[in-house]
Amino acid sequence: MTNRILLILSLFVFVFSDASAQKKSKPNVLFIAIDDLKPELGCYGNTIVKTPNIDRLAKMGTVFLSNYCQQAVCGPTRASLMTGLRPDSTKVWDLKTKMRDVNPNVITLPQYFISQGYITSGVGKIYHPSCTDKKFDEPSWSIPFLKPTAADYANGLGEPAKKHYQDPATKAAILAEGGDDKKEGDGESTSGAIKPSTECLDLPDNAYEDGVTALIAKKSIISLTKGKKPFFLAVGFHKPHLPFVSPKKYWDLYKREDMPIAEFQEHAKNEVFIAYESSGELRNYTDIPAFTTSSKESLRAGLKIEKQKELVHAYYAAISYVDAQVGILLNTLDSLGELNNTIIVLWGDHGWHLGDHDMWGKHTNFEQATRAPLIFAAPGMKAGTSKSLAEHVDVFPTLCDLANIEIPDFLQGKSLKPIMQNKTAVVNEYAMSQYPRNLSKEEMTKLGYANRKLMGYSIRTDRYRYTIWMNNNFRSTEAYSDDRVYAKEFYDYQKDPLEKVNVVDDASYKKAVKEVHEKMLAYFKSHQKK
Repeated sequence: MTNRILLILSLFVFVFSDASAQKKSKPNVLFIAIDDLKPELGCYGNTIVKTPNIDRLAKMGTVFLSNYCQQAVCGPTRASLMTGLRPDSTKVWDLKTKMRDVNPNVITLPQYFISQGYITSGVGKIYHPSCTDKKFDEPSWSIPFLKPTAADYANGLGEPAKKHYQDPATKAAILAEGGDDKKEGDGESTSGAIKPSTECLDLPDNAYEDGVTALIAKKSIISLTKGKKPFFLAVGFHKPHLPFVSPKKYWDLYKREDMPIAEFQEHAKNEVFIAYESSGELRNYTDIPAFTTSSKESLRAGLKIEKQKELVHAYYAAISYVDAQVGILLNTLDSLGELNNTIIVLWGDHGWHLGDHDMWGKHTNFEQATRAPLIFAAPGMKAGTSKSLAEHVDVFPTLCDLANIEIPDFLQGKSLKPIMQNKTAVVNEYAMSQYPRNLSKEEMTKLGYANRKLMGYSIRTDRYRYTIWMNNNFRSTEAYSDDRVYAKEFYDYQKDPLEKVNVVDDASYKKAVKEVHEKMLAYFKSHQKK
């Protein structure tokens, strides 16, 4: 009898272990998106900012020091990362186009993981809201996208006004001016007479949306780990996107007088004027005009030093606030024993001009706008840093490779797994970014162009950046010709890391320009319609 019981127990253990092994044969995926986060993190060499949790993740995985986005604005860059396709393929170049209106058969990263046996769920900002349906791209989620409710916010405060503000006076003023329309609550273009650029209040983390998002994600992780399938959980944090709001305890981590300001606050010598932006997003905030000394038309902000330091202080505080939320996710996985069975990727959707070139925002092809953080941690992969070039379009194939599932052949990026295995390996010869611009009607007429639309394509090699501005609504799917060129830029980061001089016409760079130009032509040719 005893032997029979032991046999039954051993069979039970075998079956349970086998089922557990099958479940864990595919690792879970925690996919962390952070809005407007430039590489101002401890693991990227910033010695002032306090990011212990992201730095903890960095010590578990690979920090890609030279990662670049496809277009430095939320909607297009997120569409590219989530589909593994470049903007000229997604056809999303702005914050209005809905991804599936122009590309109805596109297959997204979480959608593909569903087909590979994963449960997918999401909370927070993953896609840009105006570029998807009301369910944040319904095909992407096997569990309907999670949303916070007013009851989720601390101390009965309810939802922040315009999705950002908890200050009672600000909330009252917004209500008095006609209500709280959250339709454009992302902060890119929220209208209204009351709209401060910062907020510092002594409140708990879940007084604001990112704190609520972290707690919802924590509950989701706990629930998902009980399931029979591996999970793909996407968690999107809004900060440090404008307005820079966070609880006071994160502001208290820093001293205003210690805040650094950008070293180079001019336009480059031999500038291409169209390459710059007017800091229009920041200018929309109601406290900013009093501190600006330059006109919008000059494409300069001219912010007074005291306001610059306040904004850097607020940006750093917002980073530390989000870092604490990342810590909640890591601790939850750790407490459940799932940390070593989970692929974790953390990324910022693009960089941000924190005063360099006298700009405050993204919306350019310069280094500070296109370079973005990317950290991968995965079971069996050694930790370290790599200077090898990476792109947002590489995230999709890399996750597939790490999860041991087939990489779809329609993707335009490459797996970065070889770099995770050997930090000096090279996967990409260059990274490609782009940004659209509109000429004035007067200049369009003067130049004899058919329309105002330009597209700037920017190649970043390990040393150089070459940007070529193409006219008449050019796209990389078309054949290149010299008469479509409006202007060119060339920067040497070995000699000029701050992009002070455009050397495209410098005779000493003739050979280097020619070599990178040929790479650009090869890129265009590879994307032309067959």
